Amino acid sequence: MVPSLGNITLWLSLLFAIFQLIISHKKNFYSVLQFNKIAVNGLLLCSLVSFFSLMYCHIVSDFSVINVFQNSHTTKPLLYKVSGVWGNHEGSMLLWILVLTIFNYFIFKLYNQKNIIFISKTLETQAIITIGFLLFTILTSNPFDRMTTSHINGLGFNPLLQDPALAIHPPLLYIGYVGFSAAFSLSVAAMSISIEEKIPWYSYLKPFVLAAWIFLSAGIAFGSIWAYYELGWGGWWFWDPVENASFMPWLLGTALVHSLITVEKKKITSIMGFAFINTFFSFKCNWNISCKIWHTHKHPYFRPRSCQRNIYSYICCFIGWIFVNTIWIKIKKFLKQALLFFL
Repeated sequence: MVPSLGNITLWLSLLFAIFQLIISHKKNFYSVLQFNKIAVNGLLLCSLVSFFSLMYCHIVSDFSVINVFQNSHTTKPLLYKVSGVWGNHEGSMLLWILVLTIFNYFIFKLYNQKNIIFISKTLETQAIITIGFLLFTILTSNPFDRMTTSHINGLGFNPLLQDPALAIHPPLLYIGYVGFSAAFSLSVAAMSISIEEKIPWYSYLKPFVLAAWIFLSAGIAFGSIWAYYELGWGGWWFWDPVENASFMPWLLGTALVHSLITVEKKKITSIMGFAFINTFFSFKCNWNISCKIWHTHKHPYFRPRSCQRNIYSYICCFIGWIFVNTIWIKIKKFLKQALLFFL
C-alpha cells in the first residue's frame, strides 16, 4: 500500500512539474499566479509524500521493495535505516527531487506585483530541471520497484556507510547543489527578460547562493571527516574522487559569493556578463551531479544506467547550446560589461 502510494505521488510530481512549466509560460499574470500556487504546492506535497513513503518502507523493513531489500536489514539501528533511504542511487535521486521542490517553493514565495514576469520565468526554468530529474528517476531509477519474490530479511546497508557523519553528509551536500540550481534558474530568467525592467537580480540570487554555499561547506566537512577515518588512504580525504567532485564546485561557489557581494556594493542594476558566468557555474553544479563519478562509497555503479545518464547529460548540453545561441547578441554585450567590470 505505502510503496504504491509513493510511486503514485512520484508520477503526480511529474504531472505537477509539467503543469507548472505550461502555466509559467502564460501571459495572464493573475492566472499564472493562481495556477502556479496549485502547481508548486502540489509538487512539494507529492514529493514529500513520495520521499517519506520510501523512508517508512525502510523503517518498517518492507522487503517487498527492491530498494529496501538491497539497502536495509531488520537488525540495523533506526539511524541507519533512515540514512539507508539516501545511501543508494535510487533513494538519493528521490532526495534530490525533494530538495528541488523545496527550493522551487521558496522561489514561488518571492512573487510580488513588480516581479511576476521574472519569477514566472524562473519557475519555468526550475520546472524544466525538475522534469528532467523526475523522468530520469521514474524511467531508470524508480525507488519503488517491487520484488517478484518475498524475503524475510534484506541484504543490509553498506558497512562503510554506517557512520553518523555520512548519515548527514548527503542531505547537506544536496541542499548545496540544488541551491545553485535555483541560482541557475534565476540567472536564466534575468537574461531572458528586458534589461529596462531594472530587476535587481543580485538581491534574488544572494540568499540562494549563500544558503547553498553554507550547506555545501557543511556537507563537505562531514564527508571529509568520514572519509578521513573510514577510508584512510594515507590520511588524505581528498583522494576520494566523489569528495573531489563536491569540492571543485565549492571553490567556484566561494568566488561566486564574493562576486555577488561586490556587485551588490557597487549597485549595478544592469544584467551584465556576470549573470552569464553565474548561469554557466550553476549549470555546472547540476551537470556535476548528473554525470558525477559513480563511486562505491556513495552511489553504486550500474553499467546499464551509465548510457542513460550520458544521454541526459548530452540533452542538457544541447539545451544549453540552444539557449546560448538564442541570446548570443545579449551575451556579447554582457561579456563586454563583465570584462570592464572585473578588470
